[in-house]
Amino acid sequence: MEETYKDRTSLVKGAKDIAKEVKRQAVKKVNKAVDKAQDGYTQRSYNRFQDEEDDDDYYVQGGNYSVGANDDEGSSEATEGHDEDDEIYEGEYQGIPNMGQGKDGVVALGQPMRDEYKDRHELEMERKADEEELAQQYELIIQECGHGRFQWALFFVLGMALMADGVEVFVVGFVLPSAETDMCIPNSGSGWLGSIVYLGMMVGAFFWGGLADKVGRRQSLLICMSVNGFFAFLSSFVQGYGFFLFCRLFSGFGIGGAMPTVFSYFSEVLAREKRGEHLSWLCMFWMIGGIYASAMAWAIIPHYGWSFSMGSAYQFHSWRVFVIVCALPCVSSVVALTFMPESPRFLLEVGKHDEAWMILKQIHDTNMRARGQPEKVFTVNRIKTPKQIDELIEIESDTGTWYRRCFVRIRTELYGIWLTFMRCFNYPVKDNTIKLTAVWFTLSFGYYGLSVWFPDVIKHLQSDEYASRVKHFRNEEVSNFVFNFTLENQIHSSGEYINDRFVMMKFKSVTFEDSLFKNCVFEDITSLNTYFRNCTFVNTTFYNTDLEQYKFVDSELINCTFFHIRTGCQISFDDDYSAYWIYFVNFLGTLAVLPGNIVSALLMDRIGRLTMLGGSMVLSGISCFFLWFGTSESMMIGMLCLYNGLTISAWNSLEVITVELYPTDRRATGFGFLNALCKAAAVLGNLIFGSLVGITKAIPILLASTVLVCGGLVGLRLPDTRTQVLM
Repeated sequence: MEETYKDRTSLVKGAKDIAKEVKRQAVKKVNKAVDKAQDGYTQRSYNRFQDEEDDDDYYVQGGNYSVGANDDEGSSEATEGHDEDDEIYEGEYQGIPNMGQGKDGVVALGQPMRDEYKDRHELEMERKADEEELAQQYELIIQECGHGRFQWALFFVLGMALMADGVEVFVVGFVLPSAETDMCIPNSGSGWLGSIVYLGMMVGAFFWGGLADKVGRRQSLLICMSVNGFFAFLSSFVQGYGFFLFCRLFSGFGIGGAMPTVFSYFSEVLAREKRGEHLSWLCMFWMIGGIYASAMAWAIIPHYGWSFSMGSAYQFHSWRVFVIVCALPCVSSVVALTFMPESPRFLLEVGKHDEAWMILKQIHDTNMRARGQPEKVFTVNRIKTPKQIDELIEIESDTGTWYRRCFVRIRTELYGIWLTFMRCFNYPVKDNTIKLTAVWFTLSFGYYGLSVWFPDVIKHLQSDEYASRVKHFRNEEVSNFVFNFTLENQIHSSGEYINDRFVMMKFKSVTFEDSLFKNCVFEDITSLNTYFRNCTFVNTTFYNTDLEQYKFVDSELINCTFFHIRTGCQISFDDDYSAYWIYFVNFLGTLAVLPGNIVSALLMDRIGRLTMLGGSMVLSGISCFFLWFGTSESMMIGMLCLYNGLTISAWNSLEVITVELYPTDRRATGFGFLNALCKAAAVLGNLIFGSLVGITKAIPILLASTVLVCGGLVGLRLPDTRTQVLM
């Protein structure tokens, strides 16, 4: 009886095994037929990669390059409705069924468990496997598309956006003195302009980077650059300081998204062997933006010829023209971006296979035509798309009105950005995020801190030299004399001026102390840093001057008359050597970055990102000690050029490493977070280093050197991404 039962059991088991094998063979045949029917793009198979890469682990057995069409996936796409025992026994992911399958209630073989019956962890594991397969296949596709005209066109378009980011950083420093004077900003509020722009850039980097992972690189970049261009242009016309701050805040908010989106966008159309070099060349546009801003400031701001006025209420000075000119790179990038497609890698990540395939075909055909090979056909049939996991979103019932719908949509997008950001601290990218945070913060703190410290030290040296050349005049008596020339850098003490006329003249850094003016006339006077301290004016007339009450310190005016007094703040750049000098110093400091950019681009893929990052930061820290010998303007300028030339290699390698360490669904978000942290460190560095100008050199040198060397050592602990495909 037992033998009969065993025979029956083995017979049943053998029958089940045969049935399962029959189902597998049937599934393979049906899958081939479905793949052939669904192939709407091309009739060619991917034979080239079959012959060259038969042994690769990401190809299906048998050599067919049909992305996402392995045997298991074919089972799911062609069949439905196998029993639960079979599913549990086989234990394999069968893929996503096509929309056209299972019609009319027909139950096919090999149906996987529905996604709604799977837990989230299982779905995420399936998506992760799909993403790993896509990473390998996408690299091969980009290699087939080649590197040519399309990448170079996108290179210049994105370069204009990066150039606008560099311009925005320099604009603040260049217009700050002029804007403060033009708008009569007190010293207590003068620091807000520099800080408000960095605050906007900090928030913008995080927001636009996260949005780029939600709606796409191209769309996010278009919106953020449009915001920057609009508010930058508007800020040049506003007259009030509060409104000007508002415009510059949103201008910074817009441009904050340029860097994380640009690098994510461009890296996704580059093959592995080209990525490090060409991302480094792209960094050069930031330097070009700085050179452009310095040159325009040098050419425009110090000249009255660029200004005009509309009555006494509206003044349009030269610095406002400079702001408009600096918005041109942003406008150019917006116009050019309208002709560029979305990143195909992003489209594949969100499941838009057809759109991604068409863009990849466009890249291939554009490059092949430029090479003189228009007959070469794009041979990709299908591309793997990761499993799409729907997010559960709570929708309020009261969404009938448009503003409620907008509120829900904005809240949903912000929540999605926050969830993506939190995933940057999940395994396996958590350790990389922490290390990158330390490197970004230290490099930004040291670089921006010393960058603001150098010009301030140079201005401090200039002020000391200017003060050392002041001329003193004591106990002079002048009567019946006409002053019609410029007085500059002078101090007049205990003088008497009787029946004198001061006509058509300028006072620049002139101080009168304990002096008497009797029966004098001041007519058509322009003054800058000029004060009358403890002076007495008797029967004196002031006509068409800018000598307001605050310039008479502890002075007594007896029977004096004022006609047509010019109120407000006056801008004067005539013969202003210091204005030209500051622009020229920034121009040289930015130009010194060029050799470092070239070296980093040529060596990025040869010596590796980590070697360049760590070596550049350590050398920059060591170079800080040369500041001990900076006792003159020329020596400080030399130190500034050396420092900028060394740190640029660290910036380039850090940006390349950042885009390569994050997967596609978190790349722009992670980059945006780190860039926002960079701006926060810049503000902190400006405050700390700026407060030490003229006090001591020891603290800035030791502080900058320490943070740079420590950051470089942490950077050496990052994983090497030179040989990795873009995950």
